[in-house]
Amino acid sequence: MKNIKGVPILKQIQHLKQEMSKVIIGKDEVVELLFISLLNKGHVLLESVPGTGKTMLAKSFAKTMDASFKRIQFTPDVLPSDVTGIQFFNPKEQNFELRPGPIMTNILLADEINRATPRTQSSLLEVMEERQVTIDGETLSIPGPFMVLATQNPIESQQGTFPLPEAQMDRFFIQIDLGYPTKEEEKEIMNKYRLGEPIKQMTSFFSKEEVMELQEQVKQVKVSSVVEDYILEIVQMTRNHEEIELGVSPRGTLALMRAAQGAAFVNGREYVTPEDVKKMAPYVLSHRLVLTMEGSLKKTNKQVVTEVLARVVVPVEATL
Repeated sequence: MKNIKGVPILKQIQHLKQEMSKVIIGKDEVVELLFISLLNKGHVLLESVPGTGKTMLAKSFAKTMDASFKRIQFTPDVLPSDVTGIQFFNPKEQNFELRPGPIMTNILLADEINRATPRTQSSLLEVMEERQVTIDGETLSIPGPFMVLATQNPIESQQGTFPLPEAQMDRFFIQIDLGYPTKEEEKEIMNKYRLGEPIKQMTSFFSKEEVMELQEQVKQVKVSSVVEDYILEIVQMTRNHEEIELGVSPRGTLALMRAAQGAAFVNGREYVTPEDVKKMAPYVLSHRLVLTMEGSLKKTNKQVVTEVLARVVVPVEATL
């Protein structure tokens, strides 16, 4: 596994967490999950109540790698062209000119994605999958690296929202619930932000080219047949569980494998262990499940994933 600027990847991740901790308090695991997603060209769905730092998290994450950042606040009146861009008539030049939308960036924060209409949601999710956008017949490639961080309202305030259907939820690599900070963390937040904006003190240490190089390196992390079988047993269990109506798709299987590769990579290993799979499974699989009516009344998706993991025997030793 190559180094970046002569520094091992494990050290680079520690630097990333230290830099992010100037702005985001107590979220080291979230930062690591974001980086794993970035390495796998994946997109992240953040669920949290307003005011928990989702926008600041996205902005500071973009700043650590010298990447462009844009934000879209979704509401029911946002149109697909507000996301992708338009062709407009320039009266001075007497011709039509292309004006790309905010989608042409590296890190895009799609705030409250479930407040947009299904038509607008689909315009964003198509770009996420294809890494390109078509505006009035003209196709533009999205510059790499490209990552969407989408936020969604908590379940207790669903008025005026358009929930993402299962096929669109499946496009997100992982889902993260930020939650509230602890009392100690919130006190540290108060102290850090009392005198100014800590994000101004952040420095970039990843170039976009280095990120894309790391995206190629993570693909080389070895996955043994034992670990592959473990992943497949977990997936099969979700398709045969009595409380799951719709199990994990093949896209979810690949996402779990790649997430485990990312987890191994950021920990400085060139091979995946069953523990990497078990660690990443709740983030990769929970939002991809549809529970039965009876199951949804008793348990959350994450609880069912935990139950699935408990039922599948973890391989004691993997042949690497």
